[in-house]
Amino acid sequence: MHNFKNLWDVLLLFLIPIGGGIPGGVLLAKSRGLEWPIMMLLYLISDLILAITFEPIMHLLIKHGKKIQFLARMGEIMKMMTKKTIQQYGNSTGVLALIMIAFGADPMSGRAIALAAGHGFFGGWFIAIAGDMLYFTLLMASTLWLKSVIGNATITMIIIFAIMMIIPQIFRRLSSKK
Repeated sequence: MHNFKNLWDVLLLFLIPIGGGIPGGVLLAKSRGLEWPIMMLLYLISDLILAITFEPIMHLLIKHGKKIQFLARMGEIMKMMTKKTIQQYGNSTGVLALIMIAFGADPMSGRAIALAAGHGFFGGWFIAIAGDMLYFTLLMASTLWLKSVIGNATITMIIIFAIMMIIPQIFRRLSSKK
């Protein structure tokens, strides 16, 4: 049985919605003796916590968004961003395309786009979490591999974080030149 504090510490890092939460959590988990299946379970739990907390906020914003000018503008910006994001995947709102959107963005965006495509709570979050878990698996494997090559957790995290920021920018530039 794993120490609850170790599990909790890793889960807290996985709950960080942006930045180094994944590589930091993976490296912390590895340093505390947690293997990859436990890491994946903890990350899945963090996604489920996100679903429970984000869903009511999203519905409040939708409900009151038209009444408050700032929120109405934000809603229009989100619609425009959603349209541009979907266009990158061939204007498809099929499940696979929505999973790839969640993979390329984040689970909250994936859920919002799934909702816009007509998917309810369970289906929408399944899609968003599936994409996010694919992203996590890729990042976890990359982080563990790079750490085994380099041997230094801090340098590994800096490199992985830099790659997380640079690779999407390269893809955006390449896709905009088409």
